[in-house]
Amino acid sequence: MASADLRDELDCSICLHTYTNPVMLRCGHNFCRVCIDCALDTQDKFGVYSCPECREEFKERPALMRNFVLCKIMENLLLTQQKKMESEIFCTYCVDSPVPAAKSCLHCEASLCEKHLRVHSKSAEHVLCEPRANLEDRKCSVHKELLKYFCTNDIVCICVSCSVAGEHRGHQVEMLDEAYEKKKKKMKNVLQKVIIKREETEKIVQSLEEQRRKTQEKAANLTKRVTELFSDIRKRLDDLENKVLCEIPRQEEQVSLSLSALIQKLEVKKDELSRKMRHMEELCNMTDPLTVLQEPDTGDLCDPEEEEGDGNTEGHNEPLHDVDDLDVAVISDTFHALCDIIRGFRSGNYTEGPLEILMDVNTAGNYLHISEDLKTATRTQINKKRLETAKRFQFSQVLSNRSFSSGRHCWDVEISKAGSWRVGMCYASMDRRGLQSYIGGNNKSWGLFGGKYDSQYGVIHNTTYIQLPHKISSDRVRICLDYEAGWLSFYELCDPIRHLHTFTATLSQPLYAVLWLHDGCLRITGTVKSWES
Repeated sequence: MASADLRDELDCSICLHTYTNPVMLRCGHNFCRVCIDCALDTQDKFGVYSCPECREEFKERPALMRNFVLCKIMENLLLTQQKKMESEIFCTYCVDSPVPAAKSCLHCEASLCEKHLRVHSKSAEHVLCEPRANLEDRKCSVHKELLKYFCTNDIVCICVSCSVAGEHRGHQVEMLDEAYEKKKKKMKNVLQKVIIKREETEKIVQSLEEQRRKTQEKAANLTKRVTELFSDIRKRLDDLENKVLCEIPRQEEQVSLSLSALIQKLEVKKDELSRKMRHMEELCNMTDPLTVLQEPDTGDLCDPEEEEGDGNTEGHNEPLHDVDDLDVAVISDTFHALCDIIRGFRSGNYTEGPLEILMDVNTAGNYLHISEDLKTATRTQINKKRLETAKRFQFSQVLSNRSFSSGRHCWDVEISKAGSWRVGMCYASMDRRGLQSYIGGNNKSWGLFGGKYDSQYGVIHNTTYIQLPHKISSDRVRICLDYEAGWLSFYELCDPIRHLHTFTATLSQPLYAVLWLHDGCLRITGTVKSWES
């Protein structure tokens, strides 16, 4: 319907036929050039010109503008109609005007429209088919007879003469309809297999696309993590550089102050010696024996303590020794800081161990509830009234059921952001009573602490606190032990993993995991992991 409406728009309103060489008036309406010229010629007699479409008047004969867009449309339309007429099959018997054919008769070798089809012979030898331009391919090329049979030996369509007296005599033949049904059935089976194969292929394609999508997501996440990792490394290196660069002038100032004090002291001594030297020169230049002899003994001019110290430059050389060690100290500090950074990012390489780390109820304080799986400790207001032993803590603290005396290991803890807590490692010989029994309250334990009351996070050992520069935003921390190296490191399990602090000590006893709670809960997650180099 829309195509018909559009087709009507391409008709001239004067001749009511398709535009021929369309032109346009100033009012925007289009006409055939011949049609509008004739109309304007008629209007010349009256001296008034108007548009045949909208009746807009013009004082002078309007100029005709060729509509190039409409001309192009008309050219394409005529070309399309010409191609359609060339490809369409028309009735053989309609000679006055072309009428599309409805069927073609193989016997008559003619195409018929609906009108001629009604009066056409209905006998069996007049076989009808869809309209065809060339009917020769429906007949035998040898006998010029209709193809009625199908030779299964040679897989070819044949006529009656071919099967009786021709080259296909004695071959197994079938009627075309029978052979057609068999082939169609076979093709349907093949089609079904192709459909199944296509569905399988489609599933494989979808699987591969999903794999590609996951690969792209993984690559994007990996790129993001690597970018963040190196950004964090650069930040740490920048912080380390600034720290070292600040340390150099501090040490320089310290050494310079020592040197300045020594130089000032020596300048005073030098002035005193110069004064004594001038006095002695004056005495040596005197000619009066009495005056020289009445002067104090020249040995008193130098202090006995100074004479003894003249041969000892140890006091003077001590600051100079610091100058020699300035670069060594800076390099050493830098090296240890770089080692901390490397350990921080190396901490991601672990392998699962066969053993779990569990809590030892026999060491738990009476206000700690230990879960049945021995992995969660919860601070409670109810006194558990457990049997008092030398191993049990006075406060809400608990040890692990196993210790570590060699190798590299790590374990993870879910921390409670609602309360105050400490986690770390300790010797079994740590006190169980008094303030010195808290994690970090002695020289036998090392811990990481945090809590809701002061919002402070840090590490502690032997009552010495070191506050962290930032809060712990994650709810999980990791504790890593390198026993032989004497390193105990704490990490925040964010993305990427962030190194918090590393204690360095000479370890002499097996270490146990230890947890303390003021309120809230702590949970050990996963198993013990081996820390790979």
